Amino acid sequence: MGETVKVITLTGNSTESWEDAAQNAIDDADQTLENITGVEIESQTAEVDDGTIEQYRTTLDVAFVLNR
Repeated sequence: MGETVKVITLTGNSTESWEDAAQNAIDDADQTLENITGVEIESQTAEVDDGTIEQYRTTLDVAFVLNR
């Protein structure tokens, strides 16, 4: 029997970088989800204040295998 994979969308935040924002989302997901198999970056945005990026945001789809 084949595996069933579920995909959820998460948005990570960071004051450092878009990569760090993505890793923060994965770190949080890894605490509650099992069998994470991959991610796909959907978008990268930022909050800007007075010409400076204050908050990086990365939205990603996280895939994980469902337990049977």
